Amino acid sequence: MMKYYLLLPVMLFLLVNNAGAVNSVDVIQRESSDIEYEIEVGKQVMITADLTNGQDRNQKFAYLVQIKNQDNIVVALSWLTGSLSPRQSFTPAQSWTTDTSGVYYVEIFVWESVDNPEALSPPLSMTITVD
Repeated sequence: MMKYYLLLPVMLFLLVNNAGAVNSVDVIQRESSDIEYEIEVGKQVMITADLTNGQDRNQKFAYLVQIKNQDNIVVALSWLTGSLSPRQSFTPAQSWTTDTSGVYYVEIFVWESVDNPEALSPPLSMTITVD
């Protein structure tokens, strides 16, 4: 049985930047995995999830976002690293924009580090249709 140290709770967010205005952002929030979204070509989105360290010690982590196209080819891969104090929460975000319509599959991983892919939480996924 796999033991997870960080929770990637069931909250998954997609922020859509409308008309290039920073103050015009739609927050799309869902509380389950296997989520589907529709956006327009050229819209910037922020892919984010809530992280919480449920331990009584500091925990280093790597938050990875992988996006694949409908041919299962990775078209974007980004990550950030950090450390959470005991019981601390954090909401990392990675931006993504595409100029190509199609169906994209987003996977979010939280690992011990980029060099050590030991999962600290179950992965989350969503589907984005770009028109």
